Amino acid sequence: MKTILETERCYLRELSVDDAPSFFALNADADVVKYTGDKAFESIHEAISFLQNYNQYELYGFGRWAVIDKKTMDFMGWCGLKCTPELNEVDVGFRFFKKYWDQGYATETAKACIAYGFNVLHLKKIVGRSMEANVGSIKVLKKSGMTFIGKFDFNLHDGFLYEIENPKS
Repeated sequence: MKTILETERCYLRELSVDDAPSFFALNADADVVKYTGDKAFESIHEAISFLQNYNQYELYGFGRWAVIDKKTMDFMGWCGLKCTPELNEVDVGFRFFKKYWDQGYATETAKACIAYGFNVLHLKKIVGRSMEANVGSIKVLKKSGMTFIGKFDFNLHDGFLYEIENPKS
C-alpha cells in the first residue's frame, strides 16, 4: 500500500482490512480508548467491518492513516485527519499502542498530518479535540502548534478545543 507521509521514524499509509488484528487490539485496550468516547470492538469481525466501511479516503481524499514503525514495520497505531462536514471542520486525531506513548510519536505524526493538510490539501484550519482529563493528548495538540479555543461537551465530559490556522491562507 502506498505511503502517504513519511516522518523521521514512521510511515503513514491508508488503513486496510489487513490491519484488522492490530486495529482490534488497539481498541481493545481500555487505557487507549479511555478518553476517546469510543467503545472497544467486541470482535475482530467488528474491526474488519469498520475498516471495510471506512470511507473518508473516498469521500475526502484523506483520513486516519496507519502509523508504521520504519525500523520494524510494525503497526503502531493511527494518526490523521478527519472531515466532519456537519461541523464544517477537519480535525487531527491519533491513537497509539501504550508501548509507544511518551516517545514523541503522536507529536511527530500529528505535525506531519497538519503540514500535509496545509501544504497538500490547502486547508485553512485544522482543529484538535480532547477530553480535559486527557493530559497526554492536550500536550500533543499544544506541541503541534495548536492554540486553545474553548471548552465543549465531549460525550458528557469536559472537552477542550484547539486549532491551528494555515499560515499561507
